[in-house]
Amino acid sequence: MSAYKAEITWKRNDAVFTDNKYPRAHLWQFDGGAEVPASSSPQVVPPPYSDSAAVDPEEAFLASLSSCHMLWFLSIAAKRGFVVDEYIDTAEAYMGKNNDGKTAITMAILRPAVKYSPDAAPMADVNTALHHEAHEKCFIANSVTTEIRIEPVMDILKNL
Repeated sequence: MSAYKAEITWKRNDAVFTDNKYPRAHLWQFDGGAEVPASSSPQVVPPPYSDSAAVDPEEAFLASLSSCHMLWFLSIAAKRGFVVDEYIDTAEAYMGKNNDGKTAITMAILRPAVKYSPDAAPMADVNTALHHEAHEKCFIANSVTTEIRIEPVMDILKNL
């Protein structure tokens, strides 16, 4: 079984804390050395107590879904002999009440646009099938109850 590690560091500094007016900014550190400034979402905790320039957990969740899907998609496309030149996903996530009445990210929509090399591009139906297979294999998608929709952007297939 693989283990993944992250260290999350937050400091109160001189904030009172018990008045709920403390900073939500913190730091994510990963075992490879990457450091990511993080904070609560400004949609949840307004500035100045959140840092809108930092990544919030909701954005990170969406990015991990999108990234996992993309990495599987690229792997599958390469194995099938299709050459991907560019991949852009304009993903969105929506907060709502889940089946237990708890606030959760209830839906994520991935909108991947793939630009293939003109000499090694699949037909649109094959592109859709590649996305379906990538979704089925994505570890993150398989780990959550969030509804995940994959809506490929087809225009990019024309290699605009």
